[in-house]
Amino acid sequence: MKKIYLILFSVLSLAGQVFSQNFEKSVNGIVANIQGVNVEVQFFTPSTVRVIKSPQGWNYTKKSLSVIAEPQTVNFTARKSGNSIKIESTQLHIDIDQRSGVVSFFTNNGKKLLLEKSAPTFTDFNDAGVETFSVYQPFTLDAGEAIYGLGQLQNGQMSQRGITKRLIQGNTEDAVTFFQSVKGYGLFWDNYSPTTFTDNAQETSFKSEVGDLVDYYFMYGGNADGVVAQMRSLTGDAPMFPLWTYGFFQSKERYKSQDEIVGIVRKHRESNVPLDGIIQDWQYWGSNYLWNAMEFLNEDFPNPKKMMQDIHGMNAKMVISIWSSFGPQTKQYRLMAPKNMLLDMGTWPQSGLSSWPPNMEYPSGVKPYDAYHPEARAIYWDHLNKGLFSLGMDGWWMDSTEPDHLDFKPEDMDNQTYLGSFRKVRNAYPLMAVGGVYDHQRAATSDKRVFILTRSAFAGQQRYGANTWSGDVQATWGDLARQVTAGLNFSLCGIPHWNSDIGGFFLGSYPRRLEDPGYHELYVRWLQFGAFNPMMRSHGADAPREIWQFGQKGGRIYDAIEKYINLRYSLLPYTYSVSWDVTANRSSMMRALVMDFKDDKEVWNINDQYMFGKSLLVCPVVKSLYTQETGSGRNVTRTTDYSAVKSRTVYLPKGAYWYDFWTNEKLTGGKTIERESPIDIIPLYVKAGSIIPFGPKVQYSGEKKWDDLEIRVYKGSNGAFVLYEDEFDNYNYEQGKYTEIKFEWKDSSRTLTISDRKGNYNGMLQQRNFRIVLVEPDKVNQSQPTAYDGRMISVKL
Repeated sequence: MKKIYLILFSVLSLAGQVFSQNFEKSVNGIVANIQGVNVEVQFFTPSTVRVIKSPQGWNYTKKSLSVIAEPQTVNFTARKSGNSIKIESTQLHIDIDQRSGVVSFFTNNGKKLLLEKSAPTFTDFNDAGVETFSVYQPFTLDAGEAIYGLGQLQNGQMSQRGITKRLIQGNTEDAVTFFQSVKGYGLFWDNYSPTTFTDNAQETSFKSEVGDLVDYYFMYGGNADGVVAQMRSLTGDAPMFPLWTYGFFQSKERYKSQDEIVGIVRKHRESNVPLDGIIQDWQYWGSNYLWNAMEFLNEDFPNPKKMMQDIHGMNAKMVISIWSSFGPQTKQYRLMAPKNMLLDMGTWPQSGLSSWPPNMEYPSGVKPYDAYHPEARAIYWDHLNKGLFSLGMDGWWMDSTEPDHLDFKPEDMDNQTYLGSFRKVRNAYPLMAVGGVYDHQRAATSDKRVFILTRSAFAGQQRYGANTWSGDVQATWGDLARQVTAGLNFSLCGIPHWNSDIGGFFLGSYPRRLEDPGYHELYVRWLQFGAFNPMMRSHGADAPREIWQFGQKGGRIYDAIEKYINLRYSLLPYTYSVSWDVTANRSSMMRALVMDFKDDKEVWNINDQYMFGKSLLVCPVVKSLYTQETGSGRNVTRTTDYSAVKSRTVYLPKGAYWYDFWTNEKLTGGKTIERESPIDIIPLYVKAGSIIPFGPKVQYSGEKKWDDLEIRVYKGSNGAFVLYEDEFDNYNYEQGKYTEIKFEWKDSSRTLTISDRKGNYNGMLQQRNFRIVLVEPDKVNQSQPTAYDGRMISVKL
């Protein structure tokens, strides 16, 4: 019979008892032994604490894989009061019940934040021969309290109340054991094994399959931005991405030759449709037995050096697919296998043949590598560096960083990694895999910023220059709608860079592929959503997705696609400045409405609108408006009719005035409206008081200098914006090589003040022109040219 450590007591059984437990105080916190459980509270900041609980006598020291901060010396007091230990800092008041060890959290003025429901449970567990525990800790939330996070889930919900979810890494879902509350606090459950999150009328709890102790971080930020900032303080800040990563990317499964991929870039240039990135998917290495060889061994890529020269010569960048597994004939496999650096479990591809379905008479022998092992990560980078980075490759598409786990067997979780069983560290695999590439490239050079596109993530991954995409989602309207909440909840975990396959990966719902006009409507709406993601990337299987696959210039669909690619580029000065806000001030790019309007309860569960930066309210169209269907399944027939313009319902958050981006109509917040949404329009609104810089018309992000920006000021409230610039693709900004120009608008005096330029960098614009445009209700004033040489100037509009 298993022994279960239950630290649960009723009030009646404890009535009348006298508690004399003492506690020890250190510079970082306190330690107490309560009813056979060691309870430790450590301060990391005055508003962030770590809570550790373990059975008495259990000796275990844990080094976090996610948290890189160290406990700080914080001024706090700790005293006994009745049956409680009371701990107070300038930001938090913490009570520990000496009868049960239950911990409760309050603000420094006594406002209740979060309560543990009961003490933890430690259940004996044999983890591949190691005696340890399964751990469980319940909490009590307020009725009606909205919470967000848990990573990237495909449930279509904003608030994650009322769900039970097994959190484990997968193709389209990324597990992050973190949530934050509308009350302004967050909780990070620091455990890497498969974990069940439960929220019901009785409790909110985490239960992990393997845990040597209960280990979680409680942080109070006051609001969602504050919580994100606390999470980044613990787990690492997001570095700057290169400017080119905010342009448009074209990809597909897959470009099959050197001539094809170069030809795609060339046709973009000939078509005058902007492009910054082209992505090469798998099998450039040849057969599945050479899976992820990190070399161009496929005979259809005869001269990769020339390919890179051709692509760079057209001012585009190339990102290439690399995986977390290796085929048995690769050099990496042959180096790692004798050192037990490979995991013995089913993964993709299953067959050594490329035909579909997989022919298991010829098993591939492909195995994931032990990304937890520092030597294995070094081997990985060594071959990546020699085989691809030395060619001038610009970025990495790290696919299957969950990694893919196919033909699951329970004993697969017993695989031994450098850090213990695979079960024990399962969810941290993407963190280790992505971190290995980032750390090694940073050690190799600071001249090129690391850019990683990856399919999975865990807490802390924002520090590794990675943008996570939502995996191989289906091309359906439901999937498009679910990507909105997936990206927003993911961002609320403190990981700001996210995107999805524009158009959906699989076209199974569209057997006629690109001949189906209904898919054209879906693709355009997905691309419009992607224009307001941290990365805009068209990708998928079953059919190519280049713009010319959807008709010709002058056609309704082609023109709608081109319109939003061009809009993406015109907003580059805004987007890049927002990305600096993410790096410097721990902000977020995709912002759930609760981040900026938490006092408006109407927005708490809105799952199809969000802010892009702090100025633009984005309302993607996630339901078909113009497609009619007859039949069903593979016999469905779709037609489209755009002759009658349809509308989309929009809620404008209260507490602000809003300008329709397309018409400049001014609207009052706090109401629901219907906005006409022809195929080339999604409802898009600008918050009054916003200052938005617009860049020049370009074919790639670095084509023209930002020496003649249009600065739009939206009247109706005071506002400010910081225009950020640097060298765009190196790490010199970390040494202060950048500039900030602050714009401040005073609405009552109609005055825009452009501050003294702060900072400098090589190539900085010494002289420039700003074309200032005041936007008023239903009216755009004539632009006012303003010369700027870095010294403060005020302009009356």
